Amino acid sequence: MAEIKKQINIPLIADIHFHYQLAIECAMGGVDCLRLNPGNLRNEDQVREVVKVAKERDIPIRIGVNFGSLPPVGGIGRTRGFSRHMDLVNRLPKAGEAQAGEYSIVDHMVATALWEISLLEKQDFDQIKISLKAFDVPTTVEAYRQLADMVPYPFHLGITEAGTAQSGSIRTSVGLGYLLYEGIGDTIRVSLSDDSKEEVVVGYEILKSLNLRTKGTILVACPSCGRADVDVRKLANDVDALLKKTDKNIKVAVMGCEVNGPGEAKDADVGIAAGAGRAVIFRKGQKVRVVPEEEMLTALMEEVENTPAPVGD
Repeated sequence: MAEIKKQINIPLIADIHFHYQLAIECAMGGVDCLRLNPGNLRNEDQVREVVKVAKERDIPIRIGVNFGSLPPVGGIGRTRGFSRHMDLVNRLPKAGEAQAGEYSIVDHMVATALWEISLLEKQDFDQIKISLKAFDVPTTVEAYRQLADMVPYPFHLGITEAGTAQSGSIRTSVGLGYLLYEGIGDTIRVSLSDDSKEEVVVGYEILKSLNLRTKGTILVACPSCGRADVDVRKLANDVDALLKKTDKNIKVAVMGCEVNGPGEAKDADVGIAAGAGRAVIFRKGQKVRVVPEEEMLTALMEEVENTPAPVGD
């Protein structure tokens, strides 16, 4: 980690499990943040040793609670007499399943986080951020909601092991969308069984859909339907590919008929409403050009390039 740190100019985070000595070595090697898993680093003395070094070096710690590696039921902070493979965690009811007064998986996740938070606070350490990740969306959402009312620290959001690009993106968008819309969450991670670059794309789109990120293009495109007079799917995908080459902070609409097309196109910075054999190009709500169908993609991108970026972009 120390060698990696010398060769990069972005933050380096050490994600530590089981061996507290590795956390100490990484901290001494100059990492910018430590992630500790309270499910498999449960020895209080060892955690205190890590916190001592982190405090000396001004390194934040993320308390990373994860459903897949929670401490055994009844074994939070205990290191003896509890097997990770006989932990009873999977028998706990998930969010929405627990009866009144019944200890749930949400309660266990929150209790696990609070245990380690208390350890850090006892050492007068407050450079803390927290994650409470599960595959089950309601469980994840409820865990973050509960803890958000209890502590003042920032939250790192994620739906863990979300799945492949298609299903995982949907699951993540639902879970993170709930929380971000409620004002919970400071950083995010999209976890997909795919190229990590796809995780970044999905994360950006989640933030843009909630107006939490404004830099970069936003594409509005209608679905293909019986009213479409052009191949909307091809046109939208062609435009999307070209827009990835610019980081202008603009909204572009690609519409395929006269029903919703003009209205949505006018609402965008640049828009196209395609019809039979021709298309209308709009800029800031004003019709600027009518072009033949074979020229509409070129004409649209010309307008994109000629649209100035907002002041301060």
